[in-house]
Amino acid sequence: MWELIQANKRKSIILIISMGILLVLLGYVIGSAYSPDGGGVAGVFIALMLWGILYIISYTSGSKILLAVSGAKEVTKDIHPQLYNIVEEMKIASGHPFMPKIYIIDSAAPNAFATGIKPNNTAIAVTAGLLGRLNRDELQGVIAHEMSHIVNRDVLFMTVSGIMLGAIVLISEVFIYSLWFGGGGRYSKSSKDSGQGQIIFIVIAIAFAILAPIAARLLYFAISRKREYLADASAVRFTRYPEGLASALEKISRSTEELKKANKVTAPMYIANPLKKKGRKLNDLTSTHPPISERIRILRGIAKSADFNAYQTAFNKVTGKETDIIPPAELKDSTPINIRGAMGIPAVGLTQKQTQRNVGDLIMKLNDYSFINCNCGVKIKIPPDYKKKIVFCPRCGREHKL
Repeated sequence: MWELIQANKRKSIILIISMGILLVLLGYVIGSAYSPDGGGVAGVFIALMLWGILYIISYTSGSKILLAVSGAKEVTKDIHPQLYNIVEEMKIASGHPFMPKIYIIDSAAPNAFATGIKPNNTAIAVTAGLLGRLNRDELQGVIAHEMSHIVNRDVLFMTVSGIMLGAIVLISEVFIYSLWFGGGGRYSKSSKDSGQGQIIFIVIAIAFAILAPIAARLLYFAISRKREYLADASAVRFTRYPEGLASALEKISRSTEELKKANKVTAPMYIANPLKKKGRKLNDLTSTHPPISERIRILRGIAKSADFNAYQTAFNKVTGKETDIIPPAELKDSTPINIRGAMGIPAVGLTQKQTQRNVGDLIMKLNDYSFINCNCGVKIKIPPDYKKKIVFCPRCGREHKL
């Protein structure tokens, strides 16, 4: 895994430098548009200062902000022992020295993501809908994928590059809005020559303000998609059961529920693109993820072994490309890993109504509700602010002491 992590770091540095150049150029041309005489230097300074502020905020509180925006709540082993055990299994299988914190998102849409700047302070968040739909093998596949992002340091890359992308987009939008609402009245018009020069800079700045965010997004998304393949390949090694992740992705892709708390900033963090819109294909150049159908075919194309060579072979066969998803040194050192059989735990097979009920119960448990199973078959749900010592079953009237 060392070579894979090093390759990820090198690509991250190249991407961050490329986006940094875009950020500096954007600051320069916009600054020059405001003031041709020395404005470019001031624009570069402001752009870098903005990026620095965003980076400090994200480095110190980025994960907390991301989890809060997503509506995630931390869970313990007592609340969901199976989830805790699976995360612990994948932590051991991956060789990661630290146990990630575990969060659940109040949403019926099945999805998951990982976050964390430092290896000793990471987190894996899954939606309640994911827990309600997947069997143990499938859930293990998803957790292994997210653990791969942590081990490969993808979460650090996504945070830093996401901040830089956000700075580029913010500067571009502020400039465009200032032109639209300001009408150009605040720009320098001290002489005819300087005025003509400024007009040229304004035209260049407008073009750059439109193109720079697009270029940064394409670069960001292209690398993000490749990292999804890498995480799938690593997940197969951790679980030794590619069908688990393939089946989980299949169920996730069939979901029609909307993950309302996801947005363009958080979307690349999820295992599958959460921004589903009717009549629109998201698996194109502007997508944060490769096509799920392709990922599933690759996983199901893996034969006999769960090592990196097997995944690379399946990738080349399915995509028809000779692209190296795995670094050559890692492929050279890769040894065959026997694929295990299914655990024999049947799929949940719940109806949509049952899934929604289970999701609701889980969220209530996270919010400190208590439950009483009456002999008549009714599950009584007690809110945390209920003050009485007894409660009566709404069906049979049986008295229950709290």
